[in-house]
Amino acid sequence: MRIGLIGTGRIGSFHASVLARHRGVDSLVVTDPDAARASQVAARTGAVALASADEVLSAGVDAVVIASATSAHAELIGRAARAGLPVFCEKPIALDLPGTLGALREVERAGGVLQLGFMRRFDAGYAAARAAVRGGALGRLHTVRATTSDPAPPPAAYLPLSGGLFRDCLVHDFDILRWVTGREVSEVYATGSDAGPAIFRAAGDVDTAAALLTLDDGTLATATATRCNGAGYDVRMELAGERDQIAVGLDDRTPLTSAEPQGPPAPAKPWPGFLERFAPAYEAELDAFLGVVRGERANPCDGREALHALRIAEACELSRGERRPVRLTEIAEA
Repeated sequence: MRIGLIGTGRIGSFHASVLARHRGVDSLVVTDPDAARASQVAARTGAVALASADEVLSAGVDAVVIASATSAHAELIGRAARAGLPVFCEKPIALDLPGTLGALREVERAGGVLQLGFMRRFDAGYAAARAAVRGGALGRLHTVRATTSDPAPPPAAYLPLSGGLFRDCLVHDFDILRWVTGREVSEVYATGSDAGPAIFRAAGDVDTAAALLTLDDGTLATATATRCNGAGYDVRMELAGERDQIAVGLDDRTPLTSAEPQGPPAPAKPWPGFLERFAPAYEAELDAFLGVVRGERANPCDGREALHALRIAEACELSRGERRPVRLTEIAEA
């Protein structure tokens, strides 16, 4: 297959490496508004650098991977769909519901394929947790605790473009909560703190947030996130049932130190960031996408999944702003 990649920043460069060595990819073309960066990635991976997204879409590609700036996602999805090309896109489709819905309609009108990049669905730990919950190993699930902690804030220029901590970061937790449990969120109560670096206050964002989510079967879940976790990159999920409880993301690189005298010490090599922690999952999701393009498997994460996660994030932002519980029925889907 001939694959087009739009965007060669940090995650785009990683995707280029994965695609270039994939047995199912015969050739790769890449582009980026930063032409020098695209040329460097092309030289490193054996790809061909093109001048624009238009050139990629008309280069005889069989599918497109979008890893561009978030603001361009929805438009590029629409253009690829109209060109009859299957699309893999990094989350989010857009930072608001109208933009998300518009892109989804474009895909549906074209009868196209859109797979979203929620990589945690391809992580071995989350997959095992899903199997345990769905198979009844935990008994009745009553409590879920999810956390995402970045080791350091992103660049200040990124924050106003990110959509905020709920839409940019916790949206992964909202998606994986639905995927693991098989339940929908019915109500949220969320809050946030901007007591950390001043760049968050300047952007109207928060550096730390917490949400209490009630699922449609009464299960209670908490989801917390921070941009200021100096110990390292920490992504975990704990699931407790009447019979047993399990944890995802708990290993010898988890940046967590026990205060107990006999507890485990600080990890010698904590996870430094998301690319290192989830590298196998990123590779697996692209492999799945290529299988979808070849018609060998069903789409494992279509665009509607991104819509569901975004609605939860929108509910959390409304809850934070109005300091009240918000039911998901208040967030229009169409």
